[in-house]
Amino acid sequence: MTLTSPEHGMTRMRRAAEAAEAASGLRAEIIRGVLMMSPALRGKHAGIINDLYDQLRPALPSHLRPYQVASMPMPGEPDDYATPDLLVCDRGFGESDDWLADPGDVELTVEVVSKGNSTKDTRDMVGWYADAGVPAYLLIDPRDGSWTLYTIPRAGEYQGRRHGSYGEDAEIPGLGVKITTGHLPTYA
Repeated sequence: MTLTSPEHGMTRMRRAAEAAEAASGLRAEIIRGVLMMSPALRGKHAGIINDLYDQLRPALPSHLRPYQVASMPMPGEPDDYATPDLLVCDRGFGESDDWLADPGDVELTVEVVSKGNSTKDTRDMVGWYADAGVPAYLLIDPRDGSWTLYTIPRAGEYQGRRHGSYGEDAEIPGLGVKITTGHLPTYA
């Protein structure tokens, strides 16, 4: 049973996540009912996100925009929400007061693997984004200089998977966008 507070229809779990985020300065997400906290981004991690944003912004169709550290809910789950490093969705999100992007408007999520929390991005989020119906999930891994593109979500799993190394372009189907990776840094 989900208990909802009268203010803004927010559940206790969501209120706890927001309070933890405000108190700690860490980024909070609720993934499959589990509160997950992520530390502030390190320089290389943040730099990769900025680079991908810079590549995506001019290449996307005019109705889409990339957003850094924006959140999206799991459809039908009042508590679950994820905050990918980067998401691409309808540009109208940037003109709204909403803090959650409509998952039906999200075309791509991007996560850069963290040094200390790699299983979240490489295992947990693959299924989560597939369940949410996100058409494409790009996972950048600076630990070994690789990337994986997941596509075609169906029944909680991505049917398509393409793996590459830095230096190979990641072409995002449906968006007509090519991400170049040869210049992305790896972790020391």
